[in-house]
Amino acid sequence: MKFITEDDLRDLYKMQPFTEYEIEPGTRITPGARQFLADRGINMFDDDTSWAKPNTEKGKECPAKTEPKKEICNKRLCIRIKSMETIFLSVAEELLNRDVLLAQKVIYLKKSFSDIKNMMEGKNFMEQLSCQQCTGINECNFSENMEDCFEITDFHIQLGKGKEIILLHKLRCALREMELDLSESTENSDDKNNQWKEVVARVNQIINTLSQLICVTAGGEKCQRQI
Repeated sequence: MKFITEDDLRDLYKMQPFTEYEIEPGTRITPGARQFLADRGINMFDDDTSWAKPNTEKGKECPAKTEPKKEICNKRLCIRIKSMETIFLSVAEELLNRDVLLAQKVIYLKKSFSDIKNMMEGKNFMEQLSCQQCTGINECNFSENMEDCFEITDFHIQLGKGKEIILLHKLRCALREMELDLSESTENSDDKNNQWKEVVARVNQIINTLSQLICVTAGGEKCQRQI
C-alpha cells in the first residue's frame, strides 16, 4: 500500500497546479495530504468514481434559519385571535339555551372583535363599538384597561344567572390574557402607529362592555364598580 503525503502533493502542485486529484488504486492519502487538497479547494475522487469534495470551511455548520421575533409575535397573535373567536362562539352557543338576548350581545361583541383582523391586513375598522355609559364606565375611560367591576366568587354561581355570569367572566379573562400578546406585538413592531393603539382600545372596549353585562346579569340595579 502506497501512501501519498502532503509533501508529495506539494511537489506535484509546484510542477503543475491542478483542481482535481484522482486517488489511484492501491494508494491512500495521509490526513496532511487531505488537508492540503482541502485548503486549496481541490476536488478528489477515488477508483470507485465517488466524488469527495473537501470542506473548505471545516467545522463550520450552516446556521439554522430562525424567524425574527416580530414574525413569531405576529403569528402568535393571529392564532390567538382565531382562538378568541372560537371562545366567543362557544360562549354564545351555551347562552343560546339560557338567554337568547345575552347570546346575541356576545355575537355582536365577537363581530367587533373580528375587526382586529382588518387592521392586521391594513384595512380600517368597519364599525366603532358604542359605549353604554354607567356610573363607572363612560366615554372617557371606555377604551382604557380597567379592573373588573367586582370579583367573581363562588357566591355568584349560586345565583339564578350564575352560569351566564361564569361564561361571560371566562370570556373576559381570555381577552385580558390576549392583551399581553398585543403588548408584546406592539413592542416588537416597527410600525408603532395609531393602528396598534386602536386594537388595544378595541379589546379594552369589549372587556369593559362584558363587565357591564356581568353587572346587569348579576342583578345590579346600580353600577357595582369599586372606585
